[in-house]
Amino acid sequence: MEEKALTAKKSGFSMLPLCFIVFASGAALFVYAIGHLERGENALGGFLLVVAILGYIAGIIALPGFKVLKPQEALVLTLFGHYAGTLREPGFYWVCPFCTAVNPAAGTKLSQSGDVDGGAHAVSQSDGMGKKISLKMMTLNNSRQKINDCLGNPVEIGIAVIWRVTDTAKAVFNVDNYKEYLSLQCDSALRNVVRVYPYDVAPNVDTTGDGVADEGSLRGSSEVVAARIRDEIQKNVAEAGIEVVEARITYLAYAPEIAAVMLQRQQASAIIDARKMIVDGAVGMVEMALDRLSENKVVELDDERKAAMVSNLLVVLCGNRDAQPIVNSGSLY
Repeated sequence: MEEKALTAKKSGFSMLPLCFIVFASGAALFVYAIGHLERGENALGGFLLVVAILGYIAGIIALPGFKVLKPQEALVLTLFGHYAGTLREPGFYWVCPFCTAVNPAAGTKLSQSGDVDGGAHAVSQSDGMGKKISLKMMTLNNSRQKINDCLGNPVEIGIAVIWRVTDTAKAVFNVDNYKEYLSLQCDSALRNVVRVYPYDVAPNVDTTGDGVADEGSLRGSSEVVAARIRDEIQKNVAEAGIEVVEARITYLAYAPEIAAVMLQRQQASAIIDARKMIVDGAVGMVEMALDRLSENKVVELDDERKAAMVSNLLVVLCGNRDAQPIVNSGSLY
């Protein structure tokens, strides 16, 4: 179903004086009819009384037809079960009083902007003005989910989705509740995308689907992951008349049951990398020391003395504590 914008509806300012005239005329006819009845002119008095009562009824029926819209608001109207159109422009309108405003998500409260307190707007629910659809950009903060990444590690992740309604007819009639539908599709898309990536860079993992291992990860490729989540959600909510403007990862961490183990693993990996760097530097310094001693002919060392010197230098350079030198006051040999 496509949206049909109502652009030729009557202005409420042209109908409002007419309603006042109807009520004033009804009051005058009522007083005039009572006067005729008191004088015994029952036929004319009764006729005028009926006309006055019908005028009052017509005025009361016409009152619900007045609608007020603020900027970035829309009102979907149905007439006797058929879609009549949508008011999208801000202003003061008068529509057929038998038209009914429809918004199945009016009472839905999610963790998102744009959801107002139901008690604050309870007064306007009866005249349909509580059924307005916001056309503003809104932010949906879905609850954190526990999802297994491509390596099977449980990860907790949360996203924020910026969205807006672009087609009010699709949002109202194609799905039962467009807010709940969006929330459900966000959860589904998040699971589909997260299970493709590892939390951190891992070998032999293909995240792009081209058959070649790459370095994609949830932690290191957050922009790419967010873009894929946005595209996945948009594909699923297009029939609901919703445009997903942006999706962002707001929370990412290992699940509590493995967080401590993964922290130890990261610490061990960092220690190994640091030790490797220290050993590489120490070996280079030992090589440089032996070459300088040999070039300058400071001392002649045989293989056994070189091995001892290399051992001592490596112990000094690679140790966790400061070396405690021992001064040899005797002969070298």
